[in-house]
Parts: sequence; structure tokens; C-alpha cells
Amino acid sequence: MKDWRNWRRGRELRPAPGADDVENATQRVLMYGVLPMWFVPAVADWMMHRRTDIEKTTGVKESAIHALMMAEAGVPVLAGLVARINPLVLSMMGGAAAVHSATAIWDVTVATEDREVRPVEQHIHSFLEVLPLAAVVITSCLHWESVRDLAHGGKQPDAWKLLPKERPLPGKYLAGIAAGVGAFVALPYAEEFIRCVRARKSGA
Repeated sequence: MKDWRNWRRGRELRPAPGADDVENATQRVLMYGVLPMWFVPAVADWMMHRRTDIEKTTGVKESAIHALMMAEAGVPVLAGLVARINPLVLSMMGGAAAVHSATAIWDVTVATEDREVRPVEQHIHSFLEVLPLAAVVITSCLHWESVRDLAHGGKQPDAWKLLPKERPLPGKYLAGIAAGVGAFVALPYAEEFIRCVRARKSGA
């Protein structure tokens, strides 16, 4: 825990302005492409659920699965944003991505029992399923030495410890991601869950 008390003390990690090398370009894609891109299909999927009256069909059960999937994606994202990328964090990311994919299959199975899942919604799901995998792959490319260590069983010191980044991401960036998650993921899906609970109580 001592390491986390001063987790913001290191020099912030920022892609070098104007740099066009592979590492900086990849960092920009991950930070300003893949992560914010998650918000668009998340809101679009929520709109499709609302349009097809989820509260009157699959209701609380499907909405709870959505909350589970958000947790499965959110925990490794949080770790990737604030923790040092090592075999432990890479394992968390890979495992969570696999579990998220399995839960996505369960979600569609439940949804198609009583609710119309239109082709547009199915296409939206494809983005939601592939983005966690893309984040894992890009993170692995940026931290190939940790991937190599993981492949050899994680024998390096601190390989299996949850440690803060040596160079934390900019505070404004983290605040922006947090605000985006709150506005475009947590808020709409909380509204959906509450709507489903109310509908069940009213017997809709």
C-alpha cells in the first residue's frame, strides 16, 4: 500500500507532441481512440434497449447482465489506467476480456428469448465485444517486455504485484475518462436498471 500513497508523484506520461514514431502513435490510438470510442456504442446500445422496451421484455435480468459486463470491462480498464503494466495486469486484462466475451454470448441468448434484437443492435454489440480485445492487444504491443515475462511465468521482481505506474497518466486525461464513463456508461445503464426494476414492481 505504501507504493499507492504517492501514486501521482512520478512524471506524467504524455505522447510526445508531433512525434510520429510507432510507440507514441500507438499510445495516442489507445488513449484518444480506443478508450473514448467505447462510449459511442455503449450509448447506442442503451438506445436500442430503450427502443425495444427492455423493461417490458427481458427486464431486470438482462439489465443486470449489462451491469456485469460493464464491471468486467471497467476493472481491467481502471487497472490499465493507473497501475503498472506487468504480468499481473496483463493477465487481468486478458482474463477479463475472455470473460466479457462469454458474458456477451449469455447476454444475447437472454435478450433474444423475449426481446427483438435487431441487426443494428447486433452490429453495435460487435464493437462492444472487440474494443476490450483491441485494448489488450494494443497494451501488449506497448509493453512487450511484460508479455515476454508473462510467457515465461512472470519471474521478474514485482511481476505479480499491483503497483502504481512509474509515470502516471495526466490527471486531466483520467478525469476526462472518468467523466465519460459516468456520463455515457454508468448514468444511462443505471437509468435502464431503475426503469426495469420499476416496471417489474408495477407488473408491466
